Amino acid sequence: MSVARTWAVALQGLEGALVEVEADLSQQTPEFRIIGLGDRALGEAVQRVHNACANSDLRLPRRRLTVNLSPASLPKHGSGFDLAIAIAALAADGVMDGESVARTVHLGELGLDGRLRPVAGVLPAVLAAAKAGHRCIVVPEANRREAELVTGIEVVAATCLAQVASRHGADVVVPDIPPGPEAAPGDAASSELLDLSDVVGQRDAVEALVVAAAGGHHLLLSGPPGAGKTMLARRLPGILPPLDESAALAVAAVRSLSGQRVTHLTRLPPLEAPHHTASVAALVGGGSGVIRPGAIARASEGVLLLDEAGEFPASVLDALRQPLERGDIEIHRSGTSVRYPARFQLVLATNPCPCGNHGVRGASCECPPAAVRRYLGRLSGPLLDRIDIELPLRRVSATTRDPAEGRITSAGAARRVASARACAAARLARTPWRRNVDVPGRWLREGPAAPEPAVRAPLDAALERGMLTLRGYDRVLRVAWTLADLEERPRLTAADVGRALFMKKGIAT
Repeated sequence: MSVARTWAVALQGLEGALVEVEADLSQQTPEFRIIGLGDRALGEAVQRVHNACANSDLRLPRRRLTVNLSPASLPKHGSGFDLAIAIAALAADGVMDGESVARTVHLGELGLDGRLRPVAGVLPAVLAAAKAGHRCIVVPEANRREAELVTGIEVVAATCLAQVASRHGADVVVPDIPPGPEAAPGDAASSELLDLSDVVGQRDAVEALVVAAAGGHHLLLSGPPGAGKTMLARRLPGILPPLDESAALAVAAVRSLSGQRVTHLTRLPPLEAPHHTASVAALVGGGSGVIRPGAIARASEGVLLLDEAGEFPASVLDALRQPLERGDIEIHRSGTSVRYPARFQLVLATNPCPCGNHGVRGASCECPPAAVRRYLGRLSGPLLDRIDIELPLRRVSATTRDPAEGRITSAGAARRVASARACAAARLARTPWRRNVDVPGRWLREGPAAPEPAVRAPLDAALERGMLTLRGYDRVLRVAWTLADLEERPRLTAADVGRALFMKKGIAT
């Protein structure tokens, strides 16, 4: 009895687990069976592998072939196991070097003619293989640039099954097959750089945007159509600090798992702007079989913009509440669960009513009061309590329009944001946190940098009157610290707290 072994990777969210692929040939009725808790796509691998081997002049023996995917208790999804199954099956017949096969990880889907097709999630799979100590991995040629983003592991790109078999010592002619189609490209709009200097006459809104970027705060923009809400929100990624190596790799891994093309590590924070008809599953992630990341995970380390927030179903908006608090999203399905990162900045942009003219000077609103209440009621109290800055906007008029030479540019705003974050990091150097938005409320209230009683008096009064919850109290303190960091002050002042309270609730002190 001869058993051949090689390796593949099973993904559970962004976490990859090494799967040992064992193939055994026995003298029984000819049959090809795959065992080990695979999904329907893995069950169909039998026919793909059989035809790919036959069309590559690598015929499988007419004996009983059993392929086991171990550990058998781990759910396995998708067609990325095809190549490992084929190589293990051929090695069991002795046509290849068993030791070479056993120390190599194989990823890829097989076409019926033997060519290798790209698969989603190659980047997290290669990361998992490297972390587990493997030093060589074979991937489809179309996934080569993505796999090579991981250092410390040899990446072998192949176009067909025969090429992989030849590398392991099989005596086979390698056909000249072009690479398969690449994965779909990502959304180019998410990486488009827009400049703040395009924003006309909204100086206070631009300043609030800088504060939000400096501290990582969540933002609500409300105002009539044409006030510049979307224009402001789409310029937020351009003033955020560039992603570091770890964050850029995490962003690329989520894009890879979503099936987008990954060819390099981008340093620009991502921007996700789902349409208001998006479902809960589209926002948080899900699906049958493979649990794909939603907009929340794709926006991690960047910005999640919900434009026309009042048009989103209330259930979709309320699904944001837990990820905003925890910084991740856990999705449960029958027999499995996955966890995705959700460290995003939320920007909500909404009109004051369905027609957008409620309370607008010189405009006529025909929405009945019940419709206005229902429209704004979709932004529930618990969700608004998690927003740090609530910014009302007005339409720009001839008197509020400012000259181009006096406007804040994205480059200038980015320098201020970087300086403020450096101040926060220095102040928090002996703690696990680096951004104000990540600091726990208890540490803000009772830690070594807790504000003096006279400084926090307006906050205490608002809490006593019921105008703030304790969560809102802590969020105001975080914004106040960001204002102090922008001015390079080592301690909070009453002016910082007062301005932060006004930005949160419109309360003047």
